[in-house]
Amino acid sequence: MNRGVSIIEARISEGAHGWRLDRALAEAVPILSRERLKVLISSGAVTGPDGLARDPARKAAAGALFSVAVPEPEPAHNEAQDIALNVVFEDEHLIVIDKQAGLVVHPAAGNLDGTLVNALLHHCAGQLSGIGGVARPGIVHRIDKDTSGLMVAAKTDRAHEGLARQFKVHSIDRRYKAIVAGRPSTSGGTVHANLARSSTNRKKMAVVPSGQGKHATTHWRHLHQLREAALVECRLETGRTHQVRVHMTSIGHPLLGDPVYGSTRTAHRGVLATLGFQRQALHAALLGFIHPVKSHALAFESEMPADMQELFNKLIV
Repeated sequence: MNRGVSIIEARISEGAHGWRLDRALAEAVPILSRERLKVLISSGAVTGPDGLARDPARKAAAGALFSVAVPEPEPAHNEAQDIALNVVFEDEHLIVIDKQAGLVVHPAAGNLDGTLVNALLHHCAGQLSGIGGVARPGIVHRIDKDTSGLMVAAKTDRAHEGLARQFKVHSIDRRYKAIVAGRPSTSGGTVHANLARSSTNRKKMAVVPSGQGKHATTHWRHLHQLREAALVECRLETGRTHQVRVHMTSIGHPLLGDPVYGSTRTAHRGVLATLGFQRQALHAALLGFIHPVKSHALAFESEMPADMQELFNKLIV
């Protein structure tokens, strides 16, 4: 079946005079990334004052009008599913979600549906401009299934590219609240410890010597002392798989309830059992970034969910 085509009219701004055509059009058409436009230009989908413009590197002239023929995005392979979402912020470019614990972010073996991606496909139906030509949300970071809290997803190609760039250079402000075992002897600190897949259990991550794995840094601070436990804030400088869980365990403060990296202490067994708390006590509480298209700063905060707040209350000294 042939896909439909949308025609977008784009006029080169005064400020973009002399720029490469792909760069100038990316400024004029915010929903499309420069990389996507480069492909469209090369494929003969862009027409200018003198006919087809097939060279993305040609110089653009201020005031020139171009027509960009954008194929309708291909339908996503995954099924759209009506799953309740807590939407914190949304515009035509991106969406910020406060994810509930237990919701898998991306379909994978063992979780082919019922995921955040399935939910976003339903929620954003008709609003996705096509990440790489496919109508899908742009997932640029993930939160573990049993971790709750804030995450952002792109709705347009341009937003996806811009968010991915910020994550790559570690300019995103991400702060987690965690309830950890033990009594921290200092008010905070920084963990510099490379991470890689465990050599004994491929489902786990492990601290490895410098020069191996991937560089990972977590800054943490002690917020509140609890009964043989503490509430801490962890600010991620990098965003590796299971980073907070592994780093806090490495300094002797595993997260309460963590089924993979924690070992429940006697002092906490009764409380966790009474509450039926069966996940790592970890919540993505703050998310800050620069809007990838509009360029203004955005910051969002989320209170601890009811189960973590109840655990906190039970452990107050």
